[in-house]
Amino acid sequence: MANTLALGASAVRFVGSTPTLGINFIKLMKISFIIPIYNESGNIPELYRRLKKAIESDFRDFDYEIIFVDDGSNDNSFDLIEGLHNQNTKVKAIKFSRNFGHHIAITAGLDIAVGDFVVMMDGDLQDQPEEIIKLWNKLQQGYDVVYAQRKNKKFGYFKKVTSKLFNFLIKKLIDEDIEINSSIFRIMTKEVVEKIKELRESNRYIIGLIGWVGFKHIAQEVEHGERFKGKGKYDINRQFKLALNAIFSFSTIPIKIITRIGLLFILFSLFLAIYILIKKFIYCSIIAGLTYAILLIFFVGGIQIIAIGIIGEYIVRTYAEARRRPLYIIKDKLI
Repeated sequence: MANTLALGASAVRFVGSTPTLGINFIKLMKISFIIPIYNESGNIPELYRRLKKAIESDFRDFDYEIIFVDDGSNDNSFDLIEGLHNQNTKVKAIKFSRNFGHHIAITAGLDIAVGDFVVMMDGDLQDQPEEIIKLWNKLQQGYDVVYAQRKNKKFGYFKKVTSKLFNFLIKKLIDEDIEINSSIFRIMTKEVVEKIKELRESNRYIIGLIGWVGFKHIAQEVEHGERFKGKGKYDINRQFKLALNAIFSFSTIPIKIITRIGLLFILFSLFLAIYILIKKFIYCSIIAGLTYAILLIFFVGGIQIIAIGIIGEYIVRTYAEARRRPLYIIKDKLI
């Protein structure tokens, strides 16, 4: 059985010896860096420079691979990555045939990663390469997943508000006992990654999947960086879509809510009927009011539409899984 020796940021594995020469071969532990890219040509050179510097400083005793996943960029991001690959074959890349989405891009990176440890990070330098060593050091304390907890967030006010609202809703609505957090930036062991690879659902919330497989998770504070160049890709529509994927992939609470609302309306209707009968037969009074009736109809109709929409979200996701289409299509790759 292979033995592992870990000292600080260094780790080597003894893999055996040859029977004739009696020489022990030592294989360096490998760390994979997965970076989804979408129109980040302004950030790629600086990201690579800082990441390579961090690797040479903090992970010099590791073998490594840097996996860029180009999520259908329409700028020259892939050309820049190809240039880096020509300089350093440890730089690898996948280019999608179109934009499949942030979490699908991360999935593609996990699919080809071969490292004993895997780091996931975004490509805009808000996940700072210099902070990876903090995640690694925490992992060495016996954890399987260490995710970044950002300090001094550099997001704008609107992004901070929507992010807090998103986290609040996710934690309240997800009814599974899993670890949920909002940061892509994290390090995981190979064992965790292999289990995630087995989960092939198409409407993906990768953070939820990492939490779902279990193992030992913990947060580590890191300093949040400024976006180096360009604008963030997560507008309100993308955030809303991600929230729906998170909620409807890991929770049945919306269905339970509309069921309870339905029961409340039945009770309300029953009490209203009793009230009308009492007014009519005891007090000989007839309740009139077309306005109240119309308002009640619109209110009940709105609830019914919302209920149908919630049920529809589950049906659409079931339909997507039944089609069994591939999660992504690769146009080009540098492996």
